[in-house]
Amino acid sequence: MTVIDRTEFRESLPAASRLLPTRMSLVGLAIAAVLVVATPLVVEDDFWMTVLANAGAFAIAAIGLNILTGYAGQVSIGHAAFLTIGGYVVAYFGAERGWPLPVWLLLAALVGGAIGALVGPFALRFRGNYLVVVTLALLFLTVYVVENWESFTGGFDGASTNSAPLSIGPIDFRELSLFGKDFTREQGMFYLIWILVGATAVVARNLVRSRPGRAMQAIRDRDIAAEVAGVSNVHYKIAAFSISGAMAALGGAVYAVNLRFISPNSPIEELFISIRFVAIIIVGGLGTIHGAIVGALILGPLPELVQENIGVLDFTVPLLDKPFVGETAADGGVFTAAAFSEILFGVLLILFLMFQPTGIAGMSRKLRARLAARATRHDEARAVGEIADEGTEDPAGTTAHE
Repeated sequence: MTVIDRTEFRESLPAASRLLPTRMSLVGLAIAAVLVVATPLVVEDDFWMTVLANAGAFAIAAIGLNILTGYAGQVSIGHAAFLTIGGYVVAYFGAERGWPLPVWLLLAALVGGAIGALVGPFALRFRGNYLVVVTLALLFLTVYVVENWESFTGGFDGASTNSAPLSIGPIDFRELSLFGKDFTREQGMFYLIWILVGATAVVARNLVRSRPGRAMQAIRDRDIAAEVAGVSNVHYKIAAFSISGAMAALGGAVYAVNLRFISPNSPIEELFISIRFVAIIIVGGLGTIHGAIVGALILGPLPELVQENIGVLDFTVPLLDKPFVGETAADGGVFTAAAFSEILFGVLLILFLMFQPTGIAGMSRKLRARLAARATRHDEARAVGEIADEGTEDPAGTTAHE
């Protein structure tokens, strides 16, 4: 009996197929595609469509941050700056000037990538906490520019993104009609954003499995040794910041359109958004593409879900005689909805760092490894049993014992 080695089987697949090297990954992709197509057909509540679309926008940006931090090893807490840049690009060129959807999407990615390339050289001189300060300074600088460049951003008055074109050829995501059904704008935005999530994931997946992706991982693990081996720290660190910035700006552009309006007081520019992205990639799994998506689905909608379920959380705390969570500070609660969301992020982050540092992706890897080991043991036991059965028979068909 011929036993086919699983590794040899994977290596015999065409290059495109090796992007999905196992049956489980193929099944996972098929399930994800079915869920994306079916969700707007089943869920008609605009609130949930908006929440899930926002989670998709966060997933795009989180994939970019995971390339920067998880694969290239460069820490950043200024990712909200790139979201802000993408948001104001679509507000000016898409909503105000009416440039078509493919153009403002591409422009947002190009601008984000260019600014990321400008930040990249700082990673050559700083690392660790010092690099964190640099990325934080980028966020504060972006907010300052937004508040004062009124001709482009609208200043403190903000800018509308509601009228940005959302059509590609005959397909208009603002008034989408598929499967004999008319969809709302929120449902159309869900489809648009999650199509972009899929495209971003494919690009990132190809990148990290390519030579540049392996070079980034070498820099993450041992940057000096990588440079001695011929890997250019200059090129790949700048490239990591540029790619990450492009993806984050792309996510910020569609997130801003989903918000319909952005201003210096909108959540797109908050430091908490940057911290949320760090939590997303840690909870989802550093150095994984699907981990960024799963983390965005879990943590991305968390503040909105807390706000939506405030009625469940406003129970009175006995000793304090105050509601546990109030919608705002004026409600006199122990926590505001925003503060409680931040606490939940912090608790989840600490728990995963302490007990599951590889994130949800690490948990799934362990599960797959156990299932694969069990299947291998089963195959080996069956093969041994068949060989034993063959060895106990003589040519005449009678057993050796007889």
